[in-house]
Amino acid sequence: MAFSRELLRMWRAVVLAATMLAGGALYAHAAGVGEVLRVATREGVTVPIYTFWRDDALATVVLFSGGGGGYGKIGEDGWPAGGNFLIRTGKHWASHPFNVVMVGRPTDGIDLSNGAVRIGEEHAADNVAIFKAIKNRSARPIWVVGTSMGTISAAAAAIHDSERLVSGVVLTSSVVAYKIAGAVPKQDLDKIRVPTLVLHHEHDACWACRPYEARNIVDGLKNAPVRKLTLVSGGSGATGDPCEPLHYHGYAGMQNEAVDLIAAWIVNPTE
Repeated sequence: MAFSRELLRMWRAVVLAATMLAGGALYAHAAGVGEVLRVATREGVTVPIYTFWRDDALATVVLFSGGGGGYGKIGEDGWPAGGNFLIRTGKHWASHPFNVVMVGRPTDGIDLSNGAVRIGEEHAADNVAIFKAIKNRSARPIWVVGTSMGTISAAAAAIHDSERLVSGVVLTSSVVAYKIAGAVPKQDLDKIRVPTLVLHHEHDACWACRPYEARNIVDGLKNAPVRKLTLVSGGSGATGDPCEPLHYHGYAGMQNEAVDLIAAWIVNPTE
């Protein structure tokens, strides 16, 4: 589905209506500063998470960045300064009625640039511990959101969610190349039983994330109660490596609009 300003206004209207029903007000909430928490996961291992909490939150979005994971250094404004799509839009995520959690790198240095590690037992144990820590702070539904290599983590977390900690999944710029360990279409997607949005840019030129293969993900989500593939085509100013976040792979020139689209779907997941 092509992305348009008119459609964006419609999506915003949906979010606004839902937020007002919940007693909040979209965009009226100025993003303050979050805090870094350190979650004990495996023996001797902790994972830092950057957290921003809202009393009026409708959900908690847990953001898994691409590459080797993490959220980078904390900038002068008190927010992570990483360039990844999900990280650089952190304050915009916080303008929506969500708690925001960015997942850092575990202290034992497991290599999250390796897809096999992202679907492995150590990463899974880390994620379960993070989700439980989040639930101890807020009972709001947890939505896992991944981009690029982070989609491997997000999909795996939902697939192995035996404790039903995850309420929804969003996969952006998904890794679809079958030669990569853990590529999303290769995972047991039929085990995902929560609403799932697959978002991809039509001009994503990353060799591992070809847009036309995103359909393979949706086709595999046979047991998701709601599943949707959305292709967007907006933005401008793409630069650098096509697999890096400042190209269309990272929604160059339309990153906030992409977040708005995702936020509206989380509030009202429809096919």
